[in-house]
Amino acid sequence: MSATTTNSYEAAKVATPAKDDGGLWGYLRNYGQRVRGGDMGALPAVLGLIVLSVIFSVAQPSFFTAFNFANLLTQAGPIVVIGMGLVFVLLLGEIDLSAGYASGVCAAVLAILLTTHGFPWYVGVAAAVVTGVVIGLLLGFLVAKVGIPSFVVTLAAFLAFQGTVLWLLKEGTNISVRDEVIISLENEFMPPMVGWALGALTVLGFATTQLIQQRNRRRRGLPALLWQVVAFRVIGLAVLVGLVVAVLNEERSRNALFSLKGVPIVVPVVGVLLLLWTFVLRRTAFGRHIYAVGGNREAARRAGIAVDRIRISAFVICSAMAAVGGILAASMARSVDPNTGGSNVLLYAVAAAVIGGTSLFGGKGRVLDAVLGGLVITMIINGMGLVGWSSAYKYIATGIVLLLAASVDAFSRRRSAASS
Repeated sequence: MSATTTNSYEAAKVATPAKDDGGLWGYLRNYGQRVRGGDMGALPAVLGLIVLSVIFSVAQPSFFTAFNFANLLTQAGPIVVIGMGLVFVLLLGEIDLSAGYASGVCAAVLAILLTTHGFPWYVGVAAAVVTGVVIGLLLGFLVAKVGIPSFVVTLAAFLAFQGTVLWLLKEGTNISVRDEVIISLENEFMPPMVGWALGALTVLGFATTQLIQQRNRRRRGLPALLWQVVAFRVIGLAVLVGLVVAVLNEERSRNALFSLKGVPIVVPVVGVLLLLWTFVLRRTAFGRHIYAVGGNREAARRAGIAVDRIRISAFVICSAMAAVGGILAASMARSVDPNTGGSNVLLYAVAAAVIGGTSLFGGKGRVLDAVLGGLVITMIINGMGLVGWSSAYKYIATGIVLLLAASVDAFSRRRSAASS
């Protein structure tokens, strides 16, 4: 394997520390050196979440309430999920401008099957996801095999899918979604005890994974994290998950006749998708090949990687995740109309991935980036709405944040190149 391909693999690693020298302080020094060298990871997005939380909490006290926190998580669902799929395409240095309306097409297929033809929810969901897979295969084939730039292909698809949604919905019909399972995804909540059990399982699973990973690294003679760092990560996650579950389990109903508390169902749905795609990128040969192709396509080809197959697969994953995002959007709105997947959905999803830390130049990024960036985007929209600012300010603020994220990405690449 060439040195260039090896470097692209190194870009895929998530903060693998060098051998510890100086204990915990040595680890912190190493981390500081990586940040100064351009490896910022999710740090800008995390800082953005903290700053935005402080600003909006001061400007509007109702922002930091259990009721609004639950709203934030449900509002972020479709953007985050579509952003997860876009991460795979962006890792290759490509773009998918059709992901928004692809989600609208899939949502329309779901609604037509459920409402017009009376199929059960699982048939509608399967058909919507299969539609997304077919869309991804078509886009990927045109990009990888025919050789048309992804910008052109997906821009054409953006226009075509917009017309497809209108055709499916009879030039503007609004189709209501009444299936209780689909509606519950964005509008129902888990019982409090289930939320606590799920939170405990999450922390236990993370701790077990960390311990196994460190044990395996030591057995192979590779550098491993200090036990203090592992303990800090586990305790930090436990505190964060505990706070989130505790807040969401508070009574949020403003009507004494019914109760409203618990973790939104969309949270574990997004969590399962996050675990699945993180495992694919970090623990499989396919994931390593994604980073290799994004880092240097020609070097990956010479290393024996099926580049075209990887590129097509990335578009398939992106469109399939767009289908899931469309299902969540239909659940949240309880209907599908010609605007489903349109408006700013694509822009917000791309911005979510980039703001979270995924590079527009390829070879660098994680699925978690879409989650963090999606929360930043949703926080801006939600917070400015509570403060009473107009849509003009929302667009301006979102554009500035996206520009800052792209600037950080460019700065990181220059620093990394200078320090290598």
